[in-house]
Amino acid sequence: MDKVFIISQREEAHVDAVSAGVELARVLGKRAEVFAYSFEYFGNAEYYNPKFVAVAQKHVMKQRMAKIELELESIHAEDTPTHSVWSKDLYEHACHHSDRHGFDLMVKAVHHAEHYLPVDWNLIRHTRVPLMLLTDNPLLKNNTVMMALDLDSKKTLKQQLNQAVIRQATTLAKATGCELHLAFVIRLPQVIHDMEIVDTHAMVREAREKHQALFDELNIDPKCLHITVGEPDLCIYQLACKHKVRYLVLGAVQRQGLYAFVVGNMAESILSRIRSNVLVVPAREGVLQPLGDS
Repeated sequence: MDKVFIISQREEAHVDAVSAGVELARVLGKRAEVFAYSFEYFGNAEYYNPKFVAVAQKHVMKQRMAKIELELESIHAEDTPTHSVWSKDLYEHACHHSDRHGFDLMVKAVHHAEHYLPVDWNLIRHTRVPLMLLTDNPLLKNNTVMMALDLDSKKTLKQQLNQAVIRQATTLAKATGCELHLAFVIRLPQVIHDMEIVDTHAMVREAREKHQALFDELNIDPKCLHITVGEPDLCIYQLACKHKVRYLVLGAVQRQGLYAFVVGNMAESILSRIRSNVLVVPAREGVLQPLGDS
């Protein structure tokens, strides 16, 4: 364990995942490994001229590796292990390899600052290790780690996932020197909220009293506790923007079978809005994946 799986994807993103990933591994006290992904479609040549394809593939991978090696040299990380991977479906290789070979964190840059690409969603839905998605929104530069918890859930999986999110967020905040914040949204449909027939202040007060023992255990500054009432996706987005959150840590319930294309409606909605760096702590339906010693 204690290894970070850094994805250097085929398409260049607006964030340098290699440099950021190596630095993140350093502050976390983990060993970084870079995986340089390459793939090109050669059309009919793939079927009629396999020798040409083999030579071209080798050339593309060599160029990719040379670029990574130069970058590692520029940040004085020449000893970082690098692996060249030819794969059409990046997420399949990354999810399988990171789980099989004992990595406990995966790092990838988001290609577009405004939205995730299909490969990002596939990684979120299938990863078995925590996944850090890096972006570069100039508005979100505070040294703040915010963990989003579902404290009212009675489900064992959700309660375990809360503990995993707390462990990951606490470790990240300590390693990066960030202030740790906790966000908890009491779910209330917007239409009911707008009708003003519910005393939301009383709901917040009761929730704070109910979970005070946890807040005391975490030793979080009261000003860093954010309990709100409303739709979780919108509230978390507003909190992240208001406090200029650098890292948002949240759990994702990953389903299997016919429902495998979603990680949970609420997590999907939150992720579709957020523009911070996001650390997704994954779980499978009924089984929480091991997260290492952190």
